[in-house]
Amino acid sequence: MKKEIHPENYRLVVFKDFSCDEAFLSKSCAPSKETIVWEDGNEYPLVKLEISNKSHPFFTGKMKYVDSAGRIDKFNKKFGKSKFSKQDKSESESPEVAETK
Repeated sequence: MKKEIHPENYRLVVFKDFSCDEAFLSKSCAPSKETIVWEDGNEYPLVKLEISNKSHPFFTGKMKYVDSAGRIDKFNKKFGKSKFSKQDKSESESPEVAETK
């Protein structure tokens, strides 16, 4: 391995998956401003996760819909009125002409 390219500040950190409320303790140098008291009574830095091996469909075998940040709503709000949206097409199209016999 190359010398002097790896960080020196590894410490124990708690990673918490908020989609399934699971946590694990591991060594990391990930920055964190929050802390949490772990099962052993010690306080460790906390890194929040949206998805981990405890909630990812590949590892669990179950499909689970996770939209913790409201990304779909943000997308619809931003692009909902574009010329390609379904709402605008249905409103802008003229009603079909009734067939005559």
